[in-house]
Amino acid sequence: MTVRLPLPDGSTRAYTPRAEPLSTSTAGPLTSRTVFSAAHVVADPYADTTPDGPAAVDWDATLAFRRHLWSHGLGVAEAMDTAQRGMGLDWAGAAELIRRSAAEAKAVGGRIACGVGTDQLAGPADLVAVREAYEEQLALVEETGSQAILMASRALAAAAEDRDDYLDVYGHLLRQASEPVVLHWLGPMFDPALEGYWGSADLDAATETFLEVIAAHPDKVDGIKVSLLDAGREVALRRRLPEGVRCYTGDDFHYPELIAGDEQGFSHALLGIFDPLGPLAAEAVRTLDTGDTDGFREILDPTVALSRHLFETPTRFYKTGVVFLAWLAGHQDHFAMVGGLQSARSLPHLARAYELADGLGLFPDPARAESRMRSLLTVYGVLQ
Repeated sequence: MTVRLPLPDGSTRAYTPRAEPLSTSTAGPLTSRTVFSAAHVVADPYADTTPDGPAAVDWDATLAFRRHLWSHGLGVAEAMDTAQRGMGLDWAGAAELIRRSAAEAKAVGGRIACGVGTDQLAGPADLVAVREAYEEQLALVEETGSQAILMASRALAAAAEDRDDYLDVYGHLLRQASEPVVLHWLGPMFDPALEGYWGSADLDAATETFLEVIAAHPDKVDGIKVSLLDAGREVALRRRLPEGVRCYTGDDFHYPELIAGDEQGFSHALLGIFDPLGPLAAEAVRTLDTGDTDGFREILDPTVALSRHLFETPTRFYKTGVVFLAWLAGHQDHFAMVGGLQSARSLPHLARAYELADGLGLFPDPARAESRMRSLLTVYGVLQ
């Protein structure tokens, strides 16, 4: 049977869904690369909430999805922007998410790293308040036994006057961190409020400040996550890192080539696209573990079209497509998001995401995915 999918011009076209899912394994850990999936949260669809109210989370489904990622050998990057941090999930919700996920990680032996930010601040804040907010969140993450990811801060971007303010705040945090952290450079395409991070809108100048922070505290930096969607800049940056400091690609446009690497090195991964791609990404890395770079690229290269679609402008709304695919794949029973963000992408965008994901074999039960896609099309009035 075919499904009539809407196109951006208002017309529809017939699509024949895949009959069988792609077969992947869950055997063994990943060895050649450290790979984190930034994971989404599952909303409670029965909660009586408003878009600007506290997030209502379905904890059982949210934790079950993390167990799914761990079962494939992936680490979980928790309470990051993929979890709608700052776009529906406030600090109170993020703190509870960190506590619950860290406990679950201990119970199943899963690897976890958690986002540390300043999103408990309300309104403008000075540098002292920014530093104290970071300290509060860092303490909570360390208390759970999780690795810390120092995320870019909207409040710091607003309060900092120059590069020295970044050097001071990050230097203070790294000196007091009990274990090496991951530094996250999130570009303005993911969050416009982060324009000019590291003290300059000139990316070359910002890179120098970023590297200065790392060079001053190499023993406290496990690695960096770079989310600038610029493969050339990432490669140039990773080649300048001190020995022992990893580069975790956050480039959802060029991840296969960056993870595969070149004669001078490679990137590990911390990616939002590995939320829907989890099993397939793990299969690719296991192939890379054997030294088969060509086989790795054969598995992962075809996924880039889906990733580029989900992360197309405005990039920050990629979470809608991620949760949509989780619903189609059967990881949750509904397509609802905290903050009502399920409305952030158009029906033609979602239809194309379905088609691309189905073509890759990402749905464990293609018939269920088709049925759910049909139900959404019916709600929107698309005749079949």
